Amino acid sequence: MSSQFDTAAWLAASHSQGVNLSLKELMYYKAKARLLELAPKVKIKNSLAGQYLAPHKGRGMEFAEVRHYQAGDDIRSIDWRVTARTGETHTKLFQEEKERPVFVFTDFSNSMLFGSRLLLKSVQAAHISALVAWSACQRGDRIGGLVFNQHSHHELKPTSREKAVLKLCHNLCDIHSNALNNIDKTASSLFSDNLKRLNHLAKPGSLVYIVSDFNALDEASFKQLEMLSRHCELIGCHISDPFEHQLPAFKQTVTVSANGQDLALPLMDKQFRERFAKSAEHSFTQRLKRLQKSGLSLISFSAATPLELQLVRK
Repeated sequence: MSSQFDTAAWLAASHSQGVNLSLKELMYYKAKARLLELAPKVKIKNSLAGQYLAPHKGRGMEFAEVRHYQAGDDIRSIDWRVTARTGETHTKLFQEEKERPVFVFTDFSNSMLFGSRLLLKSVQAAHISALVAWSACQRGDRIGGLVFNQHSHHELKPTSREKAVLKLCHNLCDIHSNALNNIDKTASSLFSDNLKRLNHLAKPGSLVYIVSDFNALDEASFKQLEMLSRHCELIGCHISDPFEHQLPAFKQTVTVSANGQDLALPLMDKQFRERFAKSAEHSFTQRLKRLQKSGLSLISFSAATPLELQLVRK
């Protein structure tokens, strides 16, 4: 597929219409699972390019036993309960799991229900989540997930094979439909609460994909991410829309809804558009830096371009 693609043809081929989500369009990514193969590395082509898909750190690790601490042991593996009980420092030993748990954390909050071209950010998030799940299934990993919106969530404990992917895809469709049909501009974000649930759900050694625009981050969210990164590998899939980076020129003021507020945008004003672009760039840069500091390896995606064009082999 070239950089100049036929939008209507792609939407038809992927069984997508950009707003509502269907199981059939998530099944489309079963045949695209190789896009997330671990070697060679995968580079993202878009306005925030330069991020690479981090190589996995090996299979998940399962607790095996406790022994006396030895010089050179990782202090993060110290078993503080046994140490306190015995008065001597002990460390935990882990053994490699045959199958690595892979979790998909998918955000369908209000800010994700936006798109100026091709797809809503939430629909692109579902596509990415499905692609991750099909890829994990192909590698033989167990798949788990947590899908949420402003009102509810679904949890999926890690299980193997295609059945796990299909269950995740059904959860994606259900929670997305619920989000679209119950948009509440006054509802507070549940991002931090669901990260807390994920911290309990994801076992040490898990690989976790967090798929979101990360618009609802607060100090509690960063704390949960830092806790999660101590025992899991985190890959953040950051989704944005071109409208959030640069406003189009237009002959009149346009009113848009964002984060529960109606905003009047004088799109005919070039200076206003330039100020917006500069402010947006600063905001995105600061957000990504803070996420990286919290332990995430970040990949940036656009909601305006098919994944096939953003995941390019090098």
